[in-house]
Amino acid sequence: MSTQVYERVALIGLGLIASSMFWAMKRAGLAGEVTGYARSSETRDTARRIGLCDRVCDTAREAVADADLVVLCVPVGAMGPVMEEIAPVLKPGATVSDVGSVKRHVIDAVQPHIPEGVHFVPAHPLAGTEHSGPESGFAELFDNRWSLLVPVEGTDPEATARLRALWEGMGANVDEMDADHHDLVLAVTSHTPHLIAYTMVGVADDLRRVTDSEVIKYSAAGFRDFTRIAASDPTMWRDVFLTNKDATLEILGRFTEELFALQRAIRTGDGEHLHDYFTRTRAIRRGIIEAGQDTDAPDFGRSLKK
Repeated sequence: MSTQVYERVALIGLGLIASSMFWAMKRAGLAGEVTGYARSSETRDTARRIGLCDRVCDTAREAVADADLVVLCVPVGAMGPVMEEIAPVLKPGATVSDVGSVKRHVIDAVQPHIPEGVHFVPAHPLAGTEHSGPESGFAELFDNRWSLLVPVEGTDPEATARLRALWEGMGANVDEMDADHHDLVLAVTSHTPHLIAYTMVGVADDLRRVTDSEVIKYSAAGFRDFTRIAASDPTMWRDVFLTNKDATLEILGRFTEELFALQRAIRTGDGEHLHDYFTRTRAIRRGIIEAGQDTDAPDFGRSLKK
């Protein structure tokens, strides 16, 4: 029995997520042919050299011609212009999706350019590493990770079901979510933690009393985890904060209030408050491990997988 979900898939943008999608689709035989396009000729050359995509095209329009599924894998700020460019050549009945970390902005930017008879099913795989670029992908990236589908109003349920089958075939758990709720959830689980990590690494950089060698040498004390997050793609994260502004600012406001409460507890010697708070937050870590979304085995940053 064939596991093929789409005859032809086009990946626009060839970074970590797109390259991992290609290897995951190939691993499971989910697509007949996968075409790819990246704006940079250097990226396209790299993709050809490593065999990423069955066919790497020199224009986005060429890549999407006759595709049954088009996945926008570019930073969220670039999705509207890319969609506008490819819209005239999309095949009737095709599905357009994306992998952006923000959903309301992507829908607002992309949907006006979706032609009649083309389905639009936004998506967001909750998977990644601090690495970026075409050589950073691997087939196992989505295994047991969540991919959220955010179908727009009036989307053909069959188009959504087909995209769900693709993501499940690539190893992901799939859920559906409303766009605004998605953006608030991600502001808590991803966007604000990234901002805090960037800030903490920036603070360490500013503290000249702590030498660079000490910061690096003693980083297993917790700073290391901040640096991993803060190494993420700068363009992508700039766009995330500019396009998920309201939800991120709301969560940052709450974070600041909590931080002030902890500051007060430390200043006044309120050990009970600190202990209760840390006990509650510790339970969340255990919940993540029990949900299979991480392991409690230490790796100390020495994992060989990219």
